[in-house]
Amino acid sequence: MRRDIFQAIADPTRRSILALIASQAMTPNAIADNFDATRQSISKHLRILVECELVNQEQQGREIYYSLELQKMKEVDKWISQFRKLWETRFHQLGNVLADMKKQKK
Repeated sequence: MRRDIFQAIADPTRRSILALIASQAMTPNAIADNFDATRQSISKHLRILVECELVNQEQQGREIYYSLELQKMKEVDKWISQFRKLWETRFHQLGNVLADMKKQKK
């Protein structure tokens, strides 16, 4: 089953996992140590992130290490950036309206 990236990152635990492994690859046990959740629950979250190609898994000896897939994150950022520009424009317009209202009160 192909999962949607945005459904995957909608979950706060998965966003926390992404933030955690952004700086270094980690094993599932090391990741699970940072959460008040079972190892099985964290493994399910990791499986979803791997299916969405947001996370890579690499076998090193007997351990599996999970790391952030930067290219996929760039794709997400690119999509979000179009909305970021819209929000910034609207906030700027709101700032102008509030400044005008403040001037009118004086």
